[in-house]
Amino acid sequence: MIAYIFLQKYTAFDVFIDHIGKWPVIVYTVFILSEVIFGIIPPELFMIWSTKSGAFEWYGLNVSLLAVISYSAGVLGYFIGTHLQNVGIFRNIFKRYIKRYQNTLNRYGGFLIFVAAITPLPFSAICMLVGATGYNFYKFLLIATTRLLRFAAYSFVIYQANI
Repeated sequence: MIAYIFLQKYTAFDVFIDHIGKWPVIVYTVFILSEVIFGIIPPELFMIWSTKSGAFEWYGLNVSLLAVISYSAGVLGYFIGTHLQNVGIFRNIFKRYIKRYQNTLNRYGGFLIFVAAITPLPFSAICMLVGATGYNFYKFLLIATTRLLRFAAYSFVIYQANI
């Protein structure tokens, strides 16, 4: 939110938001790519965008769609992680750097997933990491639902701030 206020003050960010609001499919596509590829763009910017635009007229539906996309991207990240450890170059990285932490990640992976789900840590990257270490999938699914809580809390604050 601080970044948005900064962008709003020193750039024509609102004009940009209004301009891209005409193409919600493109915005959702960028969000999907961002969420799958390490969460490059903060989801809060998309929540701010959805206060003024979006596929639905109701803000809650737009944010719900963003939350489901983010959660699904995390699940996809988990599966990418399970398969990356078998790919040539990543197999060497896994053996060299991640294998020695596998037991620790399996033990504390739930906490790591929880922290990534509710903070700006890259959720998808953490999901890939725990997927690569063989973390229990059903535990992962349960703990990753806290990502939905983050979206609920952040969207409420953004809506109340009337940005």
